[in-house]
Amino acid sequence: MAKYTTENIHTVALVGHGGAGKTTLAEALLWKTGAIGAMGSTERGTTVCDFDPLEKTYGHSLNASLVNFPYKGIHIHLIDTPGMPDFAGQSIAALAGVDLAVVVINAQNGIELNTSRMMRAAAKRGLDRMILINKIDADNVDLPGLIARIQDVFGKECLPINLPAHGGKDVVDCFFNPDGDSDFSSVKAAHSALIDQVVEVDEDLMALYLEQGEELSPEQLHGPFEKALREGHLIPVCFASTRTGAGVMEFLEILARLAPNATEGNPPPFVRSAGTEGEEFHAVADPKKHVLAHVFKIIMDPYVGKVAVFRVHQGTITRDTQLYIGEGRKPFKAAHVYVLQGKEYVETDALVAGDIGAVTKVDEIEFNSVLHDSHDEDNIRLRSLDFPTPMHSIAVETKKKGDEQRLFEVLHKLEVEDPCLWIERHPTTHETVMRGLGDLHMRVKLEKILKIEPLTRGSGFEFASEVKGGVIPTVFIPAVEKGVRQALDHGVISGYPVEDLRVIVYDGKSHDVDSKEIAFVTAGRKAVVDAILKASPIMLEPIVNIEITAPDRFVGDLTSDLSGKRGQVTGTESTGGDLMSIKGMVPLSEVTGYQSRLRSVTGGQGAYTMEFSHYAPVPPQTQQQLASQFKLEREEE
Repeated sequence: MAKYTTENIHTVALVGHGGAGKTTLAEALLWKTGAIGAMGSTERGTTVCDFDPLEKTYGHSLNASLVNFPYKGIHIHLIDTPGMPDFAGQSIAALAGVDLAVVVINAQNGIELNTSRMMRAAAKRGLDRMILINKIDADNVDLPGLIARIQDVFGKECLPINLPAHGGKDVVDCFFNPDGDSDFSSVKAAHSALIDQVVEVDEDLMALYLEQGEELSPEQLHGPFEKALREGHLIPVCFASTRTGAGVMEFLEILARLAPNATEGNPPPFVRSAGTEGEEFHAVADPKKHVLAHVFKIIMDPYVGKVAVFRVHQGTITRDTQLYIGEGRKPFKAAHVYVLQGKEYVETDALVAGDIGAVTKVDEIEFNSVLHDSHDEDNIRLRSLDFPTPMHSIAVETKKKGDEQRLFEVLHKLEVEDPCLWIERHPTTHETVMRGLGDLHMRVKLEKILKIEPLTRGSGFEFASEVKGGVIPTVFIPAVEKGVRQALDHGVISGYPVEDLRVIVYDGKSHDVDSKEIAFVTAGRKAVVDAILKASPIMLEPIVNIEITAPDRFVGDLTSDLSGKRGQVTGTESTGGDLMSIKGMVPLSEVTGYQSRLRSVTGGQGAYTMEFSHYAPVPPQTQQQLASQFKLEREEE
């Protein structure tokens, strides 16, 4: 059976911007706990977490990687996530598997794009949060200024739980230790601030603290500390240097003594419903109850096959446990259950509530599936995470005719691994279209693809029938919808799909003998085209929120460049050091391939991220040109 109880299992995700040192921190924790014999390095491509050949090539994490290790009777499951914005899907998905998100910040760069994104995402998910400031030994770092900036951006509840000492060579505890020397601030003041913040969530303890005027014991503080984490009333800030090892053991102590176990974190947002909204279902982290597990990651391993990685929220999964997938009526047998250690699958006897594990070769399991061992939980689902919408699109084709099916199979394997990668088949051009989060995202995913070409597109449609008295036989209603969809997919005024439209069929006629499906397809197509043309339609284009981070000396050039692309600058702010953040809105068509332009303007020192905002009308002249071109093409056909 399992070697650890639910109360002794802690689950942690390392999140934050690229280059903050998350993978090196994971490597240091594995080494310090004896899980590995020597530390690897990202530069040499020898870390446990960055084992994919492409990760070694690019020098960055591209996938969320899982490891686990013991420390002082506690078993820690840790997920190392990518920090580049293009791979946010992997990072956000990992939040569904843990109770604690540790946001790692580069002391030199301060708060960056993914720092803020992951802080928001973890808070929205109701996770406990900590911050770890890494690279405290680097040159020209302003740690007091960074703490002030963190509190300004994320709130005064961000309080140091330890502080650098001896020029960043050591880190001294401020929670269990009431006094000591530090490089800045005061251990005593930091200790008092932490205790004051913690006791605020427990009126009885606060009264005792004020009456006694004495130090409270760690046993007295543990429960209120966990409550303060759950409620977001406290976000502890740690310091470390993964290069020298300073602060790593202190961080490990914090994970073991103060990180939440499965019974102490906020409960996962399960609902009992046919969709992802509905009556809340409270999963109990009890290994004796029915099994309830959630799949938050899929791996298509070329040697093992399909791997489903899940968090056990309730019950115990052992070898040969019979499990159902969602509302499936036929169970599968978990012949083998594993825990992951980087690329290695380590077989285990049992996974209890709080554990993270995996099963293999069950094709029916998908991302976000709920696994259970009783039909009592057939309609239990986990509320969906908020993922960024893929805004970059390319069409993919094969060199050799006849390889299309093989291409689609390869792309599908990529798609099931990444919630922010969408593969679609364009109904008009019959092209296979891939959608992702950015240039780097697409480039990495297309390593095995023979030829690509750009293609932007969109979709959106709702169909309803209010036919009364059988004037259109029910059997022909799908044919009407098919015709409507054809018209909307082909475009009415410019060849682009029609968006955000609800079509209601309410009347018509039929002939008992002569009515055929093709007639209703044609009627549906012509009716919707006629209705749209009479409504004086306008063309819309996607507008995206864009955030650019670059040295402050480039702000003028970047804001001018954005304005020249029909963009609007909505604000600028300092992100620490000489870096500035420029926020704005711009048409997506104007920033296709923007990475190259940004590299040209900033000399490779800029980064950007964008998310879909809304649709807006294209300039009238542009609509007229596109409409004329579309009309000419239709006449030539």
